[in-house]
Amino acid sequence: MKDERHQRILALLGQHNWVATDVLACALAVSQETLRRDLRELQRQGKILRSHGRARSLMAGTSYADPFRARQKSHHARKADIARQALPWIVEGITLALDASTTSWYLARQLPDLPLRVFTNSLRICQALERRSHIQLLHSGGWLDRDSACYENPALLALLRHIEIDLFIFSCQGVDAAGDIWDVQGWNARFKQLLLSRAEQSLLLMDGSKRGRTGEECIGSLNEVTALIDDKNRAP
Repeated sequence: MKDERHQRILALLGQHNWVATDVLACALAVSQETLRRDLRELQRQGKILRSHGRARSLMAGTSYADPFRARQKSHHARKADIARQALPWIVEGITLALDASTTSWYLARQLPDLPLRVFTNSLRICQALERRSHIQLLHSGGWLDRDSACYENPALLALLRHIEIDLFIFSCQGVDAAGDIWDVQGWNARFKQLLLSRAEQSLLLMDGSKRGRTGEECIGSLNEVTALIDDKNRAP
């Protein structure tokens, strides 16, 4: 019954760009609560995107939310080089926050075993750092989105009240001509928004292909970033 309902939801979303959730509930003759559960499950499976009382399919075409393994192979040499340039910012004793981007993952793999704390929502970064005995590792908790390999925790704000972040290093979907920073909509974007607003310093890592691009959710502005490292190693 549920599987059949999910297929009907995907079929309805496949016919339109966005569909309001009350329209979906009416078309399926189910309650809003039942529909919300269905949409949450489909989103966890990477099949749909939800936003403010509406949803759309991610099954056709190319989604911004590419699975981690696919993103890992994109511009990997540039990402590894950009990550390497961030290493001088990381010193003993700090609390470093890393997002779930592949660029931050490349940084974690190169990170020396220093006595510091790393806070992240990335499963892959946790795996990369698990054998570094001097690094205290703290992840954000929550449920695991396996495609993006990141934890999504609605209680993140409460958790951050107890953590002082000295340096936040992250990447993004794109930066537009006005200097606004864009990312895929969802908990990972909210993680970046919160960390960007609370960290003492922040460092944006991105390859040049992301210049002039937008995404689904604005997470901040270059004016809020301490420094930018890209292919040309420019600062805002």
